[in-house]
Amino acid sequence: MVIEPTNWDHPLPPPALGDSIAVSGVCLTVADLSRQGCWGFDVIPETLSRTTLGRLTIGARVNLEHAVTAATLMGGHFVQGHIDATGEVIAVQAKADWRVAIRVPAAVAPYLTPKGSVCVDGVSLTIAEVNHAARTFSIALIPQTLERTTLRELQPGHAVNIEGDMLIKAIVQTLRTLPAQTLAGLINPAAGEPADAGADGPRAGMA
Repeated sequence: MVIEPTNWDHPLPPPALGDSIAVSGVCLTVADLSRQGCWGFDVIPETLSRTTLGRLTIGARVNLEHAVTAATLMGGHFVQGHIDATGEVIAVQAKADWRVAIRVPAAVAPYLTPKGSVCVDGVSLTIAEVNHAARTFSIALIPQTLERTTLRELQPGHAVNIEGDMLIKAIVQTLRTLPAQTLAGLINPAAGEPADAGADGPRAGMA
């Protein structure tokens, strides 16, 4: 896949071979710089099938972001570029309060929480509302986001790359591996305590 950046204004120099660049949220490695002003990436079938990159056509616009460094201002939230799933845009409110509603697969829904973070097509966003029963969430887009990203182009039916907050994912995955009694004890400490042996039970120091 070859991309021609049209308005790259990152404070770091243009990427070199081997650098990581997020393309609409998908972490890719720069593999070719032989074409003037263009970046080439090797994209394997797994990536094409699990993200929206396999649906791109020539001339399509994508969001680009350089990898963060320790010297870079860390706004938004930490994003790895590892897409959890694709979501479907189900509604767009293109008004002063610009909002987009997205439906996600069941496996991704637990990673969503109101006022939490989510990455949509490589854009770090705050979740405005969540409906877990419907597996949907909504995001509010500010003018800066609409101007500098492709999210203004979203319409119902469009597919988008979704990456959940890595901190929430770690918590969810950890809780899923805990034994039922341990999990019950975390939710209700009294539930995790062993039952009292009672007056007729064994006592220390008695034969």
